[in-house]
Amino acid sequence: MILKADALARLIENPPEDPQERLFVRPTPNLKHLHDSGAASIDLRLGTWFVTLPRTRFTHLDVLDELDPTDADAGKLAKTHYVPFHQRFILHPKDFVLAVTLEWLRLPSTLAGYVVGRSSWGRRGLIIATAAGVHPGFTGCLTLELSNVGEVPIALVPGITICQVFFHRVESTSPTTTDRSAFLGSRKPGVGTIKRDDVALRLAKLPAPPSY
Repeated sequence: MILKADALARLIENPPEDPQERLFVRPTPNLKHLHDSGAASIDLRLGTWFVTLPRTRFTHLDVLDELDPTDADAGKLAKTHYVPFHQRFILHPKDFVLAVTLEWLRLPSTLAGYVVGRSSWGRRGLIIATAAGVHPGFTGCLTLELSNVGEVPIALVPGITICQVFFHRVESTSPTTTDRSAFLGSRKPGVGTIKRDDVALRLAKLPAPPSY
């Protein structure tokens, strides 16, 4: 069940007694607007940190290279930029950048969420994707994946409304078990790492097929 904006406002205004079950959004959204909007989401703003993957530094991205313990730092692929609120980050056509929300969130064990872009940005060529799912217990700023699929550069201004997050109730037999993502507590966008699980490791050890 998706929670309507007025229910989210009441949850923020009158939090449960248990601090672990409270929903935190900082800076706090305009609660009166949430009550009156009739929406079913909370708007989030663009933060001041951006991460790019410079084209000139690599011929390609090979995730298997990242699995090499001698080159395991995915941050080596990225360049971090800080853009003050009164300045702009120009996203050129076909470019891709990681950004971060201005808001810092903490979800209780009873809520999960998902983030989507706003149609007003999509109609201008800006596609906003995220990890999509925000798990119970997540704490930190959300990383956003921004792509300009249009034909003209787009000026991204920190502080502007960039996306929206929807919340829904979750059911669990172990309410104390929450998200243990590597991105917990993050305030800057991160590239993250790609890991092979046990199945992928076993598949990698299979003999190569015969060549004909």
